Parts: sequence; C-alpha cells; structure tokens
Amino acid sequence: MKKRVGMLVAVFACCALISACALSLTGCSTSSNSSSGNTQSGSTATSSDSGHDSVELQVFAANSLSKAMDEVETLYKEDHSWVSFADTQYKSSGELNELLSGGAQADILISASKGKMDAADQAGFIDPSSRFDMFTNDLVMVTSENNTNITSCTLDDIAAGKYKVAVGDESVPAGNYACQSLSTVGCYTEPDGTTGSKASGTGGSFSGALAGNGMVSLQTSVGNVCKQAQSGDVDIAFVYTSDVYRFGGVKVVGTVPSNTHKNIVYPAAVTSMTQNATESQDFLNWCTTDPEALKVWQKWGFTMA
Repeated sequence: MKKRVGMLVAVFACCALISACALSLTGCSTSSNSSSGNTQSGSTATSSDSGHDSVELQVFAANSLSKAMDEVETLYKEDHSWVSFADTQYKSSGELNELLSGGAQADILISASKGKMDAADQAGFIDPSSRFDMFTNDLVMVTSENNTNITSCTLDDIAAGKYKVAVGDESVPAGNYACQSLSTVGCYTEPDGTTGSKASGTGGSFSGALAGNGMVSLQTSVGNVCKQAQSGDVDIAFVYTSDVYRFGGVKVVGTVPSNTHKNIVYPAAVTSMTQNATESQDFLNWCTTDPEALKVWQKWGFTMA
C-alpha cells in the first residue's frame, strides 16, 4: 500500500513539474510577442512622420515668384514629407485678388504690391495678424540681349522719345511702379496730377513722348512685358531685377531710381479661409529663415525684406 501511495505522489509531482514548465514557456512566448508588437508599433509611427497628418497647401503668388517658389516648395517637401502643394497659382497680384473674390480657395497669398495686399485685406481675404513684408525688389529697364544699339537708358531718354517701351497694365504691380516713375518725367499723367512715389500708377494715361501710337505696349503680366523686349518688339521694358534671372534673353541697361516710385515689397499672409493656418504659417516662417531657402531666393534675384 505504501509503495502504491509513493508511486501516486511521484506521478502528481511529475505532472506538476510538466505544468509549471508549460506555463513558463507560454509566458516567454507571450512576452516575446508583446515585445515584438511594441517594436512594430514604433516602426509604424516613424514611417508616418511621427504622427503628422497629411496636408496640402494652396499658394497664390505673384507671377515673378514662379521659378523661385517652385524650387522652394520642392526643397520644403524634402524635410516635410507630410506636406504637399496644390497647383500653385502664379498670376498678377490683381488677378490673384480677382480669383479670391470669385470664390477661389487658397491658404497663402503672396503679392507683389502693398496696394494689392491692402485690397485683399479690406476684402477680408487674409488674416491681418499674419501679414508681413517678405521680399523687396528693384525696377530695371531691359532690352534684348542681342540689341547692340542700346547700352544704357534713363528715364530722361524715355522722355526724349528715343524708345518704344513695354509696361504692365493696371493689374500688374511692376506696371504701376513703372507709371509712377514715368510720371516724374512727364510721360504719365494721373487724374489728380500726383507724381512719383505719391502716385498710384493707375487710372492715368500716357503723355508726352509716350502719347503717340505704338510708343507703349501694355501687357497683362510682367512675363509678357519681358518677352516684348526679348523679341525686339519694343526697345525698352520695365521689369523687376528678378525677371532678368527668371526669363533671360534680356540685359539690364538701367535701374529706375527708387525715389521715383513706391517701395517695391512683396507682402505675404495666411488667408482667412484656410483650414491649414498653422501649416501655412510654418511654411512662411521656414521660407524666411531656412538657409537653403534663402539661397534660392537670392539666386533668383529676391532680397528678403
């Protein structure tokens, strides 16, 4: 009897040992799976840019910014993979305001004119607290790079009737600045008679040497103005310094005195209708502080304001 009891005790002890080992192995497996799951979760967070939600920004920018802005947007996406850009709209500052007035949606507005940005502000298109002056530029007189007859030009030369000229129409800020300058030499007259930096460069008419037929070619964009000089259709075109880098095919023969027109600034702002205000402001901040972005703006002829 004692022998039988001893055998039963041994059997129970053996079963207990087997059960303990099984539980131990199960615990190890569970711990291993849990650890593996945590590692995989961490990998997923990293691949999704640490939890950033994808966002697409719509930029409305002045025509003259096209090549520089395209390059900067590409640069931005390299370190901000969760951000993409819709088809950036490059138009004259007046046309950009017209698009917004017609119900177009944008996150960021960059104008080539303080006056046009003022109009956007008055219409409620931008968040005024986000507005700042982003760039400055110079107004220059250019001719075809193949033109060997013109090596220099002044406003007085224009007033003397020596050259046919191309300028932007009233929707083009570069055209407004050109008309302000031309008013100082009697080639543009505003309704109230103001001249130079006090003039608006709109609502007036060409006068003096530019009053004759064919003396002035009005264009709807600064790019078209530049093309008039490239082709030789006009002798002189009034464009920004940045346009010389952007389009090529022309050479600078004179810089328009800065005291003959309003300061050329490019204001930027986050729009009032954006659903991506934080991301829009982050992009603008990066544009004005990142060393590589600053190199791009400089390369295309823009000076940070």
